Amino acid sequence: MEPRGLGDRLDGFVAVVVVLVSALVVNISGNLVFPVSHKLNGREGASLSELKDHDHRRHARFLGATQNAVDMALGGSTEQTGLYFTILGIGNPSHDYYVEVDTASNLFWVSCAECGKGCPDRSEIIGVKLTHYDRNSSSTSKVVSCGDNFCTSPSVKDISDCKRDEKCNYHLQYADKDKTSGYFVKDDVQFQKASGNFQTSSTSGSVIFGCGTQQSGAMNDPKEAISGLIGFDQDNITMLSQLAAAGKVRNKFAHCLDSTKQGGGIWAIGEVVEPKMMHTSPIVPNQTRYNIVVEKIEVGSDAIELPTSGGGDLDETSGSSPDQIIAFFDSGTTLAHLPPKLHEPIVKKILATDPGLKFQKNDDGEYSCFEYSKKDVDEKFPIVKFTFKNSASLWVYPHDYLFGNVKEGAWCHG
Repeated sequence: MEPRGLGDRLDGFVAVVVVLVSALVVNISGNLVFPVSHKLNGREGASLSELKDHDHRRHARFLGATQNAVDMALGGSTEQTGLYFTILGIGNPSHDYYVEVDTASNLFWVSCAECGKGCPDRSEIIGVKLTHYDRNSSSTSKVVSCGDNFCTSPSVKDISDCKRDEKCNYHLQYADKDKTSGYFVKDDVQFQKASGNFQTSSTSGSVIFGCGTQQSGAMNDPKEAISGLIGFDQDNITMLSQLAAAGKVRNKFAHCLDSTKQGGGIWAIGEVVEPKMMHTSPIVPNQTRYNIVVEKIEVGSDAIELPTSGGGDLDETSGSSPDQIIAFFDSGTTLAHLPPKLHEPIVKKILATDPGLKFQKNDDGEYSCFEYSKKDVDEKFPIVKFTFKNSASLWVYPHDYLFGNVKEGAWCHG
């Protein structure tokens, strides 16, 4: 299976942000607790070229394809590749696994003991030794067969060549040629349940996930690899969908980002307490990814003319009206990407604020840079405002949409 990538259709970026919705959510809580970390907790650790390259590789890997609640705490590091990860306990007795939290995919999988040398045993991006899941060491582990309802679901059938009475296997090849394959197992996943007064207690739920026996590409590179990945798109095979179907949680989540250089934050699943002053925008229905409608873009007091007939869509596969501008949210993409028809007029209006700017190329010649203090940048240049359906808005400040060496007063644009 080779999903369609987006990397060669996205060009330009305005804001150095990981998930735009972070500006809209300021206070959440849930009954199940997931601390989450981010590999990029500061901009000093990576160049803009590296961030852009990461995003383009990632876009090529998108797959086409009284309730309790859980919170996952997100943590971080300063390495070059941007993603959010959390620690999940799996099995009985439980062992910890570092997994990427990804809103743009559906599958939950971890590297297994059978993988041997084919899977990294150490992650350089977070500096830890990785544990490989061994189903034989867990008293609650069970292999999923080809006749199981999970294996006959459309999403699994697309990635499996299963034959009756065999293990339910999977084979994923991403558009960037990275591969992961293995078979499905069912086992207990350990969570932290919020019990009130900021206290938590341990609980568990039985979940089907992939036991990875072979990885290739970046997934087999210690510089980028971690234990596995947990998908949170809207497919019915995700861990969240399984927990909801079992009555463990409600089928909803919220991602609250930490605004400090530590990165990370909280991933709340189930009961989400919404802030009183929070503004929301509806998700485009019947899509696997989380798409929303962009109704207006302003640079200062000037509105940008939005393309029609689908010319400005960030995601041409969204299935939305051709006259709508669609953006999708992705926890694994570092930069905010815009198509040229939107990026170019925005940058033009920003730079027109100071016609006397003197530009010079950065060291690799890819970006145009100029000198300005951080205080002067925020006072001189305009705020870029994105307004979504139902009037939810995101304000992007100059020190966010310009990239550079803040200490030296050098700012660049793509």
